[in-house]
Amino acid sequence: MSEPRGMLSREALSEAVADESIDTVIVGFTDHYGRQMGKRIDAGFFLDEVASAGTHACDYLLTVDMEMEPVEGYDYANWQLGYGDFHLVPDLATLRVASWLDRTASVVCDVLDPRTHELVAVAPRSVLRHQLQLADDLGYRVMAASELEYFLFDGTYADAEAAGFEGLDPAGWYIEDYHLLQGTKDEAYHGALRRELSRSGIPVESTKGEAGRGQHEINVRYTDALTMADRHTTIKQCAKDLAVAQGRAVTFMAKPHDTDVGSSCHVHLSLWSGEGNAFAGDDALGPIQASDAFRWFLGGWMAHLADTMVLYAPTINAYKRYQDQSWAPTRIAWSHDNRTAGFRVVGEGPSLRIECRIPGADVNPYLAYAAALASGLDGIRSRIEPPDRFEGDVYTAPDLAHVPSTLRDATDRFAASDFVRDALGTEVQTHYAHFLRIEQDAYDRAVTDWERRRYFERI
Repeated sequence: MSEPRGMLSREALSEAVADESIDTVIVGFTDHYGRQMGKRIDAGFFLDEVASAGTHACDYLLTVDMEMEPVEGYDYANWQLGYGDFHLVPDLATLRVASWLDRTASVVCDVLDPRTHELVAVAPRSVLRHQLQLADDLGYRVMAASELEYFLFDGTYADAEAAGFEGLDPAGWYIEDYHLLQGTKDEAYHGALRRELSRSGIPVESTKGEAGRGQHEINVRYTDALTMADRHTTIKQCAKDLAVAQGRAVTFMAKPHDTDVGSSCHVHLSLWSGEGNAFAGDDALGPIQASDAFRWFLGGWMAHLADTMVLYAPTINAYKRYQDQSWAPTRIAWSHDNRTAGFRVVGEGPSLRIECRIPGADVNPYLAYAAALASGLDGIRSRIEPPDRFEGDVYTAPDLAHVPSTLRDATDRFAASDFVRDALGTEVQTHYAHFLRIEQDAYDRAVTDWERRRYFERI
């Protein structure tokens, strides 16, 4: 049986190495920010050694900040423990052609402890794997999709750095939501993104203009949650690599401009069992025909949203996206096909699913999916009922609970949550609370351009 387009078996890689169409394999994993880290391996050496035995990397990579500085205060790795190695083990089911790069393949790795040979609990892919195993124990397969939005700019990343990230030229000069003409102007980029992802084993559905200047969205096909999280991080890497190759810059910041909309990552999710979509059923919830599992999963997801908010909004910038009438949700409510609600229920029968509109484009998909699963599965176990379906404009509803408004508030809830401790484990809770507080501390120490413009002369 042949591999799907763009995916590689070990044998297919061996053939590609023999005919010299591939000579490099990128072995990677994601850090806490969702960035891909890893090595470029000679493809022959990968086949001889790394495919079976894996490779190693410094464990400080799960304790560094955005600037790659080792941070004190982690139990997992620190100066006292000497910053040893962890074991990167390729998941060969993720081996694919990286068609946008020259003669290159890529593979996603799990992060293992070299002594116990068990998953490192605090690695993002491990956190999701744990929740997927719990879902499997309950008889469910988890299906998911990420809708990623991004802004494209003329000029390179180096140009943006030299300009202090000010005065950047967006790739469009008016709002281009669904505009085919504006899309045509930058089809050289967006078309290349669609084609290269499809050639690399990520089946694309579409790209479209979005509600900001130079903003676009990419959609890929629904699949199992682990595969989708792997695809999500590959999409971002491909998008950035293509931008570099074309002398452009693309950003997945949640809110790049205070005068424009933010970029989201709407998460679509459903549970499946032997009978098909476990969310489909005979109970009427307004216009929706759904099951008990659907209702309780939704109830749990909503009930634990505030405690797990930092896994949907993990940066300082993420919280600036939550503004009324901005297309980003500001209150915790669910509705049917209503884009003002944080939880939008769409589809019917086999396609019935929950769309959570709360995550921003800066989200780490492994952690966001893990938070959603932990919350929803607890809803099923505890039979948590969702609130009544909301009808109307959620932005104007005064009695609905707001999403947490700052990283500091959300981190405090996460760190104090009994649910997070029980669902994700004390080790994960403590590790990520420390990571997020370091991010907050870095911001608190920074002097911003806003402050200089406001106070330099006039204070």
